[in-house]
Amino acid sequence: MVTRRGNKGAATAASCLALGVVGALTLTACADTATSAGGGSGQGVEYGASKEEYQAAFADLDTITLTTQSPAPKGSVTGANVEAYFEALTEWSGGKLQFDIAYANAIVDPAEADDALIDGRLDIAQVLPIYEPAEYPANAALIEASFLSDHSVVVGALQSNAWPLEVAFNTPEVMQEYEDKGIKLLLPSYNSGSNALFCSKERRSLKDLKGMQAAAGGQAQTKEIEALGGSAASVAYPELYESLQRGVVDCSVSSLTVGVLGGFIEAAPHVVVDPEAGFALAPGAMAISQATWDSLPLVAQQLMWDRLDVFLSSNISDKIWPNIVEASKQAADAGGSIEVFEEDARKALNDVNAELLEELSTTPAIEDGDAFVARIKDASAKWSTIVEDELGYTNETDYNGFAEWYTEDAVDLDPYVAKVFEEILLEHRPS
Repeated sequence: MVTRRGNKGAATAASCLALGVVGALTLTACADTATSAGGGSGQGVEYGASKEEYQAAFADLDTITLTTQSPAPKGSVTGANVEAYFEALTEWSGGKLQFDIAYANAIVDPAEADDALIDGRLDIAQVLPIYEPAEYPANAALIEASFLSDHSVVVGALQSNAWPLEVAFNTPEVMQEYEDKGIKLLLPSYNSGSNALFCSKERRSLKDLKGMQAAAGGQAQTKEIEALGGSAASVAYPELYESLQRGVVDCSVSSLTVGVLGGFIEAAPHVVVDPEAGFALAPGAMAISQATWDSLPLVAQQLMWDRLDVFLSSNISDKIWPNIVEASKQAADAGGSIEVFEEDARKALNDVNAELLEELSTTPAIEDGDAFVARIKDASAKWSTIVEDELGYTNETDYNGFAEWYTEDAVDLDPYVAKVFEEILLEHRPS
């Protein structure tokens, strides 16, 4: 629940004029009412404003405290993106934006985060539409197409966190589903890395995969498991370790991040991630209560938008890649490794993915399904070209060699994050 402390109030016209003489600070508005659709009240700053400029713009505002939660314990790699984002917002606002963070999903189960945004238990949270495809059919349709992502260790992490974001903003039905419930999407799609097949014994060919019972999420993953000769089961990630250990399921389709978070790799150390044949992903979204958003001054809205760069960067460099390192180590310690499919299984997975993409052209969740599929194909190809050809990112190793190759400064994400803002986020910035 949003709370405000202090008695300074909003900036007066006089204080706006005073701020206007600060040479580095560019004010976009000094009214006490919204400047445009989607904009809050009061003063704003231009995109690219420095930390000092932002802090000056916040100087006369009351402290605002927002309630939120992290999926992981405090300090965990898996919650690094959340903690980095909120820390940056507090720092850049000069302490005027504060966050009351409940760790390890202490307020609500991840599947109920959207309800908590609606009823006020949370102000800002990560939401997971994959758990409720009937509630969010357009979002579910986009998730189903996520197998089109590059699933390689470096290029894949960048490409797969860009193209669905672009498609989401360009597909009104995706955004409208949340807007109709009183929720504003800040970052409509991001993922925790490519999904892998974790199994208690090695299963890479159709012969070995036949008959497996695999935990999977979403309609696309269910069909993918069935195409490999198995059957899908629904198991929440906190229950995966026990389910795998006791043989309730043989395998799980999960990201390496979830494998580390769920602690089940020792029970299923035989892992398959194939860059040439991937499973549908399980992306989430960063969202805020519309009522909370509308109550924020413009400069706070702009800061929350601009510092999505921290979330984007941290999600990859502080969460996805360190979790790949940890997952590969845990798999090796348990006698397993990260491999690719045999050719027959790769073909079966690619064949069903082609069928799934064709089915999306007739989805009732999107008004023009053919245009939706075309948009998906174009965006996926576009961001492969941007990441590899324009920005020059490459895969120097595969998943098994990543732990030895990777260091904190191995990849400079600044050009990538700047490009995502330029191509996707900037036009939606509050003003």
